Amino acid sequence: MGNTQHPIEEATIDQLHRAFEAGTLTSEGLVDRYLERIDTYDRGGPELNSIVTVNETASERAAELDQTFAETGTFAGPLHGIPVLVKDHVETRDLATTYGSEAFDGYLPETDADVIRRLRDAGAILLAKTTMPDWATSWFGFSSVSGRTKNPYDLTRDPGGSSSGTGSAVAANLGTVGIGTDCGGSIRVPASFDNLVGIRVTPGLISRTGMSPLVSQQDTAGPMTRTVRDTAKLLDVLVGYDERDTLTGQTELAAVHGSYTNSLLADGLNDARIGVLRDGFGDDENPAAAPVNEVIERALTTMENVGATVLDPVEIPRLAESLEDTMLYILQSKRDLNEFLDDRDGPVDSVDELYENGQYHDLLDLFIGFAEDGPTDLSDHLDYWKRRNAQQTFQQEILNVFASHDLDAIVYPDVQVVPPTEREIRDGKYETMTFATNTIIASQSLCSAVSIPAGFTDDGLPVGIELLARPFDEPTLLKLGYSFEQATEHRQPPETAPSLSE
Repeated sequence: MGNTQHPIEEATIDQLHRAFEAGTLTSEGLVDRYLERIDTYDRGGPELNSIVTVNETASERAAELDQTFAETGTFAGPLHGIPVLVKDHVETRDLATTYGSEAFDGYLPETDADVIRRLRDAGAILLAKTTMPDWATSWFGFSSVSGRTKNPYDLTRDPGGSSSGTGSAVAANLGTVGIGTDCGGSIRVPASFDNLVGIRVTPGLISRTGMSPLVSQQDTAGPMTRTVRDTAKLLDVLVGYDERDTLTGQTELAAVHGSYTNSLLADGLNDARIGVLRDGFGDDENPAAAPVNEVIERALTTMENVGATVLDPVEIPRLAESLEDTMLYILQSKRDLNEFLDDRDGPVDSVDELYENGQYHDLLDLFIGFAEDGPTDLSDHLDYWKRRNAQQTFQQEILNVFASHDLDAIVYPDVQVVPPTEREIRDGKYETMTFATNTIIASQSLCSAVSIPAGFTDDGLPVGIELLARPFDEPTLLKLGYSFEQATEHRQPPETAPSLSE
């Protein structure tokens, strides 16, 4: 069958499935074309450096799926033949998993993460593993195993972290959809910087089994896609109970008992009540923040124009204090990561060993922070339990804001500044522990949130708008996000990775 008639850039799951059915594209042909793009744009050309390991058997698996479809006329699952890019701390039994760490270069886990099992069962093809900072410990794309990853919209700038490679690669159309993970904002920061949709589900809806932790009760995997519909389609596959992860008992509270795609309403913003968190905006006098504010202001006007009631401003009481009181990265991450390392037959057994060996990228101030100061036992650590309790208090404060204003969502920029340049990060202007990201609001209150492309600055840099919702209210996020996406169509591919077709 022909494989050059159907454009793959910006192609959605539905569009590709229709092309498979029409015979204008095969899964094997699709994989081969993505691999060509990886060679051209990730390894060559702009050298995005978003891919750490390519799956050498992807074409073979695609050919098997093509054969099955030719024989039966039916798809193997809802992601039949769809090439997926996966962050490289989601464990894959047949593909090296480095966790971004040079210490684990070439390491092969014994089993698949539950997320990987679900993708395979749905008929997806694992196309490649994507770059990430060591152990997901940065907002920026620097890794001891893979070096620096670039932002495809401006090669001098950062793609955001810690799902750096997934953000850069999905934006540059090196695969159809991607999987990232989010502890403090590691899906939503790169989604904002790379003009993608990135959702943070309520922790527990998606299994954490087979992923290295940072703050375990905040950790979740999730989709990174170019459209809200593809995010919903991935959630249909990824959300579910896993007996190996007790937190997934939370799926009993999920608000969806059908398909997440049922929430995709073009008029979803009509009559919605949206609260604007002005405390989440940067200073207009800051040249890195002012362009972000301009884009978000236009987005708010659009929401009003399509029928939303915008309450401006709303306030979360004691926001700055709550964010400080609920921060657990330095306190908890060493303990969690030690337990993970101890449970594996890997080359390194502890954070101390990684640190003493110098096996980490020197820009990772968070990793250095908990390696030097993080306790290894929290059972009797009073401050730890105070912070865990403070997270529940913080969530209650946010829910009271929703209740008192009858809100559907609270909105603000994902990040208060434009994507930093490589030089700014290397010079120490921006560090993970002090970076002006608002994504930690949802993370540290254990709420749900989504980043949607809000538009571009005058310099062509993407800006994401974050919608914060209640726990387990992912359907509302999809409804509002889809409505905004349909009204604006801000998703545009980067010029650094154009079509390779004749």
